[in-house]
Amino acid sequence: MILVLTLSVIFKNRIMKKVLLTIGILSVFFTVKSQSLYKTVSSDVSFFSSTPMEDIKATSKESQSIINASNNEVAVVIGNRSFHFPSALMEEHFNENYMESDKFKLSIFKGKINEKIEFNTDFKQEVTATGTIEIHGVSQNKTISGNLIKKGSKMILNSKFKVALKDFNIQIPKVVGNSIAEEIEITAEFVYEPKQK
Repeated sequence: MILVLTLSVIFKNRIMKKVLLTIGILSVFFTVKSQSLYKTVSSDVSFFSSTPMEDIKATSKESQSIINASNNEVAVVIGNRSFHFPSALMEEHFNENYMESDKFKLSIFKGKINEKIEFNTDFKQEVTATGTIEIHGVSQNKTISGNLIKKGSKMILNSKFKVALKDFNIQIPKVVGNSIAEEIEITAEFVYEPKQK
């Protein structure tokens, strides 16, 4: 929960360009040693819908994530309006009709990496994280698999998984139903570095 609150503060200040950042609150969040926290320096999250009628892809490069190496917690926060489409009309439909992005601004994953990881050494390891994913205001328990690579101070997390639209109460009008897949494939890459003091 602490990681998600931290990310929400970082994310909202970055995207909405708010200048106020309460250092006192952040110091409470970062009660662990700073070298135990890895924060994203870059991210690439995309989703893909494929049907015989149409392929749809959108990408966000503005998501934020933190891994706490002291207890294996991981959190990801994505602003729904940060996804960009090849067409402005697709983007409008995504935000206004399907995701209701003004009402449900963020998609969030908070969970814990299941495997034991030696964060103080270089490694390449298949991992799973079990936790709660929240999309469109609906929370579901989910285990997500991926690969975690550490070389020097940098870590990279890659993951690919699917979500069913019905699980998150995302309604697709029948008139366009054949153009949008019932399951959406999500691909994510996060590059982390240790959070500075």
